[in-house]
Amino acid sequence: MALGRLTLRDAFTRAGRRCRLATPEAFAMFAPHLTWFRPVAFLAAALLSACAGRAELTVAQGSGLDPVLPPPENALIPVVNPPNAVGWPDRRMPVAAPGLKVNAFATGLDHPRWLHVLPNGDVLVAETNAPPKQTPPSVKKLAMKLVMKKAGAAVPSANRITLLRDADGDGVAELRTPLLTGLFHPFGMALVGDRLYIANADGVVHVPYQTGDTRITEAPQRLAPLPGGPINHHWTKSLIASPDGTRLYAGVGSNSNIAESGMAAEAGRAAIHEIDIATGRTRVFASGLRNPVGMDWQPQSGQLWAAVNERDMLGSDLVPDYMTSVRDGGFYGWPYSYFGAHLDPRVKPPRPELVAQAIVPDYALGPHTASLGLVFYDGALMPQFAHGALIGQHGSWNRTPPSGYKVVFVPFENGQPVGLPRDVLTGFLGEGQDDAYGRPVGVEVARDGAILVADDVGNAVWRVTPAATPSEAPAPAASR
Repeated sequence: MALGRLTLRDAFTRAGRRCRLATPEAFAMFAPHLTWFRPVAFLAAALLSACAGRAELTVAQGSGLDPVLPPPENALIPVVNPPNAVGWPDRRMPVAAPGLKVNAFATGLDHPRWLHVLPNGDVLVAETNAPPKQTPPSVKKLAMKLVMKKAGAAVPSANRITLLRDADGDGVAELRTPLLTGLFHPFGMALVGDRLYIANADGVVHVPYQTGDTRITEAPQRLAPLPGGPINHHWTKSLIASPDGTRLYAGVGSNSNIAESGMAAEAGRAAIHEIDIATGRTRVFASGLRNPVGMDWQPQSGQLWAAVNERDMLGSDLVPDYMTSVRDGGFYGWPYSYFGAHLDPRVKPPRPELVAQAIVPDYALGPHTASLGLVFYDGALMPQFAHGALIGQHGSWNRTPPSGYKVVFVPFENGQPVGLPRDVLTGFLGEGQDDAYGRPVGVEVARDGAILVADDVGNAVWRVTPAATPSEAPAPAASR
């Protein structure tokens, strides 16, 4: 609609340039809130004064044991800043931290998201993506579709688990074969005895597995349903087995950002479910976790930890994603609050009695880093990582400048995190931060102690090892 010489899109774009947010996606998100009969000059002034802009804090300030949590921004225009997913140029790859090196363990995959290492060293890769949306279209949904397409997350789902094998030990998988196909948007995997469990987008299934199998043709059997449905906003379902092999734990994300579709749509969501393997009986183990994805057992304490993606649209500096130990019966705040008693003013009606119970997460991982992968290092190859957490940060779509797009390491002492995250693998963004060559997701430790990283934009699995292994180290100089 044009009013005088200036259209509303023009007004938005001019304001957006000042806020560094002039994108079609941001306009589409803002469009439902426009009051078309008001003067454009008033609207433009409002945009200029009420847009969420660049971060004022560094990612490090929003990380660690005591993150800075500024007041939330109540902006009319959300921050929308996804780098263009372009894939890796020829002869480019991620950059390993000093003392480390990286090589491609496998390339040419189809949106690899999650990894699982089998006892014989074979590596399973979930090649997968989101199910098609089954809800009525809207401007906001169109906007998010544009954002996800730009970020490389709108490709069709292969719906398979592929097996990678490095039989000769040279650090490159020479065998790549589909182990299991025809799944329903699989993600998490766990091997217990002779059964391989897979978390589909709507439930956990299992198939028989024998060591060395390269193809499974038996039809998957359902163990337990998980919340799915027509919205399935956070569709991934992560999975880990208990150390004694009697239970599974499944991460189930929320159906929205802040329960804007109502709490009825969030039944059983934003939670970690415990599943009894013998009976399939399921219960909510912990709740109020907006999107719990990576999970692992901390080797010193034996405690379950999870990486959790927090809420959006409170500005570039809020809210930090986090990792936390997970307590049986614990409530972690979503949607009513974050980091304990920090209220989200957008959520109505408030629930002060629940906020009073909200557990403060143990460790912040920076705002909008999309920290998805989590694994504790238990190998011998790189003792500097012993007992600490490796985090795959998929990267932001709603922060200026971008955050994440790396793999970081968090040291642990006596079962607790210490210090700030340290870079392990970077270089996923181009020099101007406008292009994403790759986006790290799942992180695993290979049988030989190498770190494996799934990259769903680069369609690769990367392998991180010491810069010089003992066999590669130069011989000492001969004495004269």
